[in-house]
Amino acid sequence: MLQLDGIHRSFGDRLVLDDVGFSVERGKLTGFVGGNGAGKTTTMRIILGVLTPDSGTITLDGSPLGDDRRRAFGYMPEERGLYPKMHVLEQITYLARLHGYERRTATEKARELLEKLGLGERLTDPVDDLSLGNQQRAQIAAALVHEPEVLVLDEPFSGLDPMAVDLVLGVLQEYASRGVPVLFSSHQLDVVERLCDDVVVIAGGKIRAAGEKEALRAQHAAPRYEITSGGDMGWLRTEPGVRVLEFDGGYALFESDAPTAQRVLRVALDAAPVQQFSPVRPRLAEIFRDIVRDEERHDDVPATTKTKETVR
Repeated sequence: MLQLDGIHRSFGDRLVLDDVGFSVERGKLTGFVGGNGAGKTTTMRIILGVLTPDSGTITLDGSPLGDDRRRAFGYMPEERGLYPKMHVLEQITYLARLHGYERRTATEKARELLEKLGLGERLTDPVDDLSLGNQQRAQIAAALVHEPEVLVLDEPFSGLDPMAVDLVLGVLQEYASRGVPVLFSSHQLDVVERLCDDVVVIAGGKIRAAGEKEALRAQHAAPRYEITSGGDMGWLRTEPGVRVLEFDGGYALFESDAPTAQRVLRVALDAAPVQQFSPVRPRLAEIFRDIVRDEERHDDVPATTKTKETVR
């Protein structure tokens, strides 16, 4: 398990990471989400040793993380860093050789990985000739080719169509199944919701929430229910303890506590047949918005200070 505890980092007089701590468990995909300037990239660079924290610790399976262990990490930066004129297979083979593989093994590993990522027909194309989505796949291959012990990926699904997302996901799940901790950041909350096991939410340089996706949903969700009836549900608007969020004749989405929801169901059944009644789990985007808004209302940092911070 990759563990961060009490990470602080300032640039000059600007505090950009404030007591950041979370874990990335082996065998799981952990989504790292936050708005622009929240601190995701700075945190990832500290994990990789590109930046040094002012204080705090990073451990892997309980041992302090040093440069030797970091050499076995796989990292994909948000900015593409491949050589544009090199052929795709040549490029990934070269990177494998930098990690100590002899030429034949490096070529075999690079070819196999590129084929898994759907680039089998583009092996002899210069990187610069690839579409942006295919360049993204090649960049992911560069992070994976040396069989990394930990994966840290900054916006790995950016620019990928839905089929490519599923292809890349399958490869990442394969690595996770071997016990590799996988941390990836993304602005695409719908993608994170669909793909990840755990979620870490950061805003203003602070961790606002972290844990299993379904547990966060249960913890931060206001109880919501939807009901579809054969009769008009207009009466629901005047029910005590009910807040109607969506309404369309015989359909309604509403907030209430569980006893009130059961009362609503009984009233609806007395009035007409009920085709559907079920609790509704909120989407990750809603949870993210509510967490950030709630936490920032109680943040002790003056607003004027926040606006001066530049966080990456």
